[in-house]
Amino acid sequence: MLPVARRLRREMTLSEQHLWFRFLRSYPVKIYKQRIIESFVVDFYCAEARLVIELDGSQHYTEQGKAYDEERSQILREYGLKVLRFSNREVEQQFDAVCEKIHQEIQARV
Repeated sequence: MLPVARRLRREMTLSEQHLWFRFLRSYPVKIYKQRIIESFVVDFYCAEARLVIELDGSQHYTEQGKAYDEERSQILREYGLKVLRFSNREVEQQFDAVCEKIHQEIQARV
């Protein structure tokens, strides 16, 4: 899993880069990118808030993609984690609203 996580950290999508460099990297509470949790690599993880942040591209909207994401989210919830999902389009077109939602969720959970 570690080699996969390292590769994903180096090869972030444009939406992941946008959210990371413009908001998450400098957030006052530590947020990790491409973190291994159980047998998954999540896009972003805030351990202090027990919050997973996932950005979904088009592959997540197929029937198979939706089923996999729901199963994965359920497993993460069983570990007591909250999963926030945003589409790449939301990050690009509603950036401030996405950041505000993340901020509110972290503040409510720390």
